Amino acid sequence: MQKLFALFAALVLSAAAHAQTEVRLAVHSSFSLPKAAIAQFEKDNRAKVVVIKAGDAGEMLNKLILSRTKPIADAVYGIDNTSIGKAQQAGILADKQPASAPLNAAMPVIPAVDYGYVALNYDKQWFAQKKLLLPQSLQDLTKPQYKNLLVVPNPATSSPGLAFLLANIGGMGEEGAFQWWGKMRANGVKVAKGWSDAYYTDFTRNGGAYPLIVSYATSPAAEVYFSKGKYQTPPTGNLFLKGGVFRQVEGAAVLKGAQQPALAAKLVQWLQNRAVQQAVPSEMWVYPAVKGTPLPKVYEFAQTPKFTDSPSRADINSKQKQWVSRWTKTVLR
Repeated sequence: MQKLFALFAALVLSAAAHAQTEVRLAVHSSFSLPKAAIAQFEKDNRAKVVVIKAGDAGEMLNKLILSRTKPIADAVYGIDNTSIGKAQQAGILADKQPASAPLNAAMPVIPAVDYGYVALNYDKQWFAQKKLLLPQSLQDLTKPQYKNLLVVPNPATSSPGLAFLLANIGGMGEEGAFQWWGKMRANGVKVAKGWSDAYYTDFTRNGGAYPLIVSYATSPAAEVYFSKGKYQTPPTGNLFLKGGVFRQVEGAAVLKGAQQPALAAKLVQWLQNRAVQQAVPSEMWVYPAVKGTPLPKVYEFAQTPKFTDSPSRADINSKQKQWVSRWTKTVLR
């Protein structure tokens, strides 16, 4: 009997020794990394990574704020330079964040993971068939010939949508930007909940009715990549128009009240390691933030804009809520 009890105890101890600690990572809907990379982290840290997809970036942040007294995750990926101020003001970030690797693009307070350029994309074939000249400015989009042609993600729920609004304000001034949006409402701008809905449902490249979309400067490269040889050059192009280009930087952070703060810190730093950074360009179609990370060949089709527009960081932090509310009243009500 004693031998049986000892064997049972040994089995229990062995199971405990090999048990995996669960660490939860909240992410936006565009998050994607190879399963092998995540599996390696799990093996190295004897952990189980639970990825919680919480909607588009704005929606994700709102969920984290609403659940801050009982966090739904231990760490978060996808807070960006448009929303970091809101995250800090809401008190959802741990006071101490892990150290960062050397970066091409930095974030305030938290380690950066990637960066990219929000801009207008257009469907080349649609414009060629209609024999319609491309708009040369945002003001052109308010003209009758461009009526019902543009789809945008909602800045209240989408980080690229918010980034585009901030570029508008940075490039045209607050009053000029909202006057433009009033004209765009009258000219048939379509508002989608998030980038995925806009790109995969409303954009003409995917069967929708809108040949202009707020997206990323890397989207044309992604079109070539996912065509698996069908396209040798991108079927879409970028429009880098004054007041319509924003440099977006995304980061990761440990959440205040994390159940596994030490493991969450390792997870945040892991998002900056070489394997993850090399996967970021062709998984999420953004640039790796860590210096020295090579880019895939298909990025020859990803143009880099010569300029970007943005309000000051202080204005973004203090006026963002007001701007989004004003945009909603101007465009949706």
